[in-house]
Amino acid sequence: MTPASAPSPPPSPTPSPLSSPPSAPPASLPVRALTPADLTACLDLAAEHGWTREEHKWRLLLTAGQGLGIDAPDRPGTLLATLVLTSYGETHRCIGMVLVAARFARRGVGRHLMRHALDSCGAAAVFLTATANGRPLYEQLGFAPVGTVTTLRGTFTGAAPAPAPAGTVLRAATAADIPAILAYDRPVFGADRTELLTRLPAFADQILVAHAPGGRLTGYAAAWPNETTTVIGPALADDQPTARALVASLAAGAPMPVRFDVDPRHPGLADWLRANGLTGDYVCTLMVRGAPDLPGDIDRRFAPLSVALG
Repeated sequence: MTPASAPSPPPSPTPSPLSSPPSAPPASLPVRALTPADLTACLDLAAEHGWTREEHKWRLLLTAGQGLGIDAPDRPGTLLATLVLTSYGETHRCIGMVLVAARFARRGVGRHLMRHALDSCGAAAVFLTATANGRPLYEQLGFAPVGTVTTLRGTFTGAAPAPAPAGTVLRAATAADIPAILAYDRPVFGADRTELLTRLPAFADQILVAHAPGGRLTGYAAAWPNETTTVIGPALADDQPTARALVASLAAGAPMPVRFDVDPRHPGLADWLRANGLTGDYVCTLMVRGAPDLPGDIDRRFAPLSVALG
């Protein structure tokens, strides 16, 4: 039998559009702005990665920040990738919620989306919290590690007391406290996050402020609900005793187990939280591009609002 007369091989099966990604180069996939109308698609993509469906947090992210996404060409109505870029004045940007559908992993989608976001940042310094899986990509894009954060969770027992400094008064914040909170936050956080913090009263279950005997604000902290935990953050204070007192008061009233993202640059804080029932060893890396370190005063910044927001 000659090659000309040999029977043709059977045709290759056509890949199912629901099981195989399209052949278009990832860099050709358009990036678009996300809106609150994309909330369900964001939650679905997060759930694919084993994350809880953090609807409350995503609503804040998509309104206080700029969501960016890539529509899935093989599954209409879903997202292939997400990223949230939050601006803090003209000087700083924070990147969070970088997610890529598993079927598109290692095809350059994350890099494509990150480059799109970074191109929009201009000269602003950019920071993020990286998982072990994401860190190599971020290093290739010019981010440098500057620290770590460990996530602790559990029912706060109060077994290790946290007395406030003598004369310090803790109380629930009111709308009248917002200007003082913003003024306190700016030098401690190191950038202007007015757009985010003005949303905090509607977002958080509790906000506490600490005052010195003369009435000067010496710290504030908030607690907000996130599906299965009460997250404590942000937490800013003049010193660790004040921070611990704020955290203990918020945790004592938490309706769910507490989550706290602790920076090891605060000696003894993690040990105190563990002594009060929190556990965990999930460590992420703090990374910065375009600046030598995170902005602000780490000595007074005890917890982020969220690792996705700084």
